[in-house]
Amino acid sequence: MLRAHRPPATPAAVIALPVVHLDRLPYREAYDRQLAAWQRVFDAREAAAPVPGELLLVEHDPPVITVSQRPSARDHLTAPPHLLAARGVTVEDTDRGGDITYHGPGQLVAYPILDLNHLGLRLHDYMRLLEQAVIDTLARFNITGERDPGATGVWVRDRSGSLAKVCAMGIRVKRWISLHGLALNVTTNLDHFNLIVPCGLARPVTSLHALLGDRCPTMQQVQLALVESLRTLLPTTR
Repeated sequence: MLRAHRPPATPAAVIALPVVHLDRLPYREAYDRQLAAWQRVFDAREAAAPVPGELLLVEHDPPVITVSQRPSARDHLTAPPHLLAARGVTVEDTDRGGDITYHGPGQLVAYPILDLNHLGLRLHDYMRLLEQAVIDTLARFNITGERDPGATGVWVRDRSGSLAKVCAMGIRVKRWISLHGLALNVTTNLDHFNLIVPCGLARPVTSLHALLGDRCPTMQQVQLALVESLRTLLPTTR
């Protein structure tokens, strides 16, 4: 559903959150970059000089299906190996929460590596904050994002009026520092979602391009909007 949007008032304080643009990277290499960022945030805490964290932005290339440790997740990989190979899609195990999902070019993947203790955030609040950041980002492009009480992520009404997922989420928290994050479909190849049951839910998936067509913003525009939304929503440190 599309609607006009009035931008929120500028807050009195916006958190300083460094952003690292990784451009396009294979999944495993980007995961190693996450671990390095996690170590920096952890070391700062151990040195009694805690920092809010870092935000890594990436598009995964080659395309990849990531499978969580949930026992049923592997069952939601529906494509046979020969079809995955023909599409150039790899498969990786992951230690994030959630189920199974797809990452590829045209999808904005954001990995906030945040000291949740330093920010005063509990897990439920953090997940809702990530959803709100995406909802606020979509609103900048006149798209109404919705929550589903029974499923983490952000949903929109597609052109048929059906509820479709536009952003998947899955995180891990290690010593109260977050890993993994969210994947927002911008110009993603949606056909690749037919290789899986996305997030274990038999529901449609959409993208900003599918919703807006020629009016779709660029990846850089979406990145800037998401960064601003996250910086606005994250609490200033105690």
